[in-house]
Amino acid sequence: MHKLFRISGIKYLSTILFFCISFFIASSNQILAQKVMLGIDVLERDQFSMLNGKRVGLITNHTGVNSKLLSTHDLFKQAKNFKLVSVYSPEHGLKGMIGAGITFEHFKDSVSGITYFSIYGKTSKPTKEMLADVDVLVYDIQDIGVRSYTYISSMGLCMEAAAENKIPFIVLDRPNPLGGYRIEGNVVEEGYESHVSKFEIPYVYGLTCGELANLINTKRSIGNKIKCKLQVVKMEGWKRWMKFSDTGLAWVPTSPNVPYQETPAYLVASGVLGELIIFGIGISYTLSFQTFAAEWIDADSLAKNLNDLKLPGVIFRSISYTPRYGDWKDKVLNGVQIHIMDLEKVNLLEVQFYFLQVHNKMYPDKNPFLLTSPARIKMFDKVMGTDKIRKKFTKHFLVDDIIPYLNKDLSWFKKLSKRYYLYN
Repeated sequence: MHKLFRISGIKYLSTILFFCISFFIASSNQILAQKVMLGIDVLERDQFSMLNGKRVGLITNHTGVNSKLLSTHDLFKQAKNFKLVSVYSPEHGLKGMIGAGITFEHFKDSVSGITYFSIYGKTSKPTKEMLADVDVLVYDIQDIGVRSYTYISSMGLCMEAAAENKIPFIVLDRPNPLGGYRIEGNVVEEGYESHVSKFEIPYVYGLTCGELANLINTKRSIGNKIKCKLQVVKMEGWKRWMKFSDTGLAWVPTSPNVPYQETPAYLVASGVLGELIIFGIGISYTLSFQTFAAEWIDADSLAKNLNDLKLPGVIFRSISYTPRYGDWKDKVLNGVQIHIMDLEKVNLLEVQFYFLQVHNKMYPDKNPFLLTSPARIKMFDKVMGTDKIRKKFTKHFLVDDIIPYLNKDLSWFKKLSKRYYLYN
């Protein structure tokens, strides 16, 4: 009887201890979430005082929300101490529902009088006429920390327009989903500047949009050639080591194919390869940027050969799937699903080149650069910021041949970018 009581008592205490630990972890996560305030949260807390009496132009889209998921657009429309007169939206439009690469037009809301301008179409940089009624421009868009993602190009062009028209520019800062330390890839080279590679920065640049704005505003050799009057409304509570999952903030899909907070990492791992439109990378399925697949691939063999490389932080699982739309609709693609197991260890940009290396050994007659069009190769080079990576790699299809070139700018950029850190 006493022994049974002791056992029951131990089980009771264990249960209590388990619930106490669980409550402590949940409370810690809640406290962490409360600590991270976005730039829009800080501006709102301060009652939008820096905008008092101003006619405001807002550069934003559906990702411009505060920590309670209220849109910056709505907050600005409802504000009493300043007037929202115009809104400017980048690729994918104000609501984020327009597909990649599809342009859209301006329109005016006859009720509010607000003009909604497209900066992804005939006009990528606001004109003097588009800024005629504006006293200050405010930028609030969630980015993903990847050079080829066009929101930062739009930010830079709007900064140029602000400088040319002597309009102050305010960035409401947001987290870099990949954290503030990850830097990967070569910088953009002369002749390869484009909307997907506007600034001479690495492919993964390790800065928040506010930090990047400061860099491109002051370092003319890297970013804008004309300097605007820039102010960054800093976040509170964000630390450089934080990935988006560490912030406690809710993730809003930044575009149709970036639905989750983990997606930016997968985009780095497969997105450049995806420009060739030879392999399925999961975009037309439910696994955006998470697969390498084609009709001719033996999925099990590919998975084994990739896993035999023992790449740090990543595992490959064989997969077959049927895309729901696009070039391979209703066809069966076979290949691998990428599983990032340890983000701290994996070199994301290299993953797609290791796939190409293994694929070339398995299918030497299926050279993707010969199967695709010149236009897609040109896009591949634009995204890489150079044609040298492609040319070096396709000589032997060995990753070792391009690693020195991919890494050649990292030390220099890490040293430079530290000057622009707003957070520890």
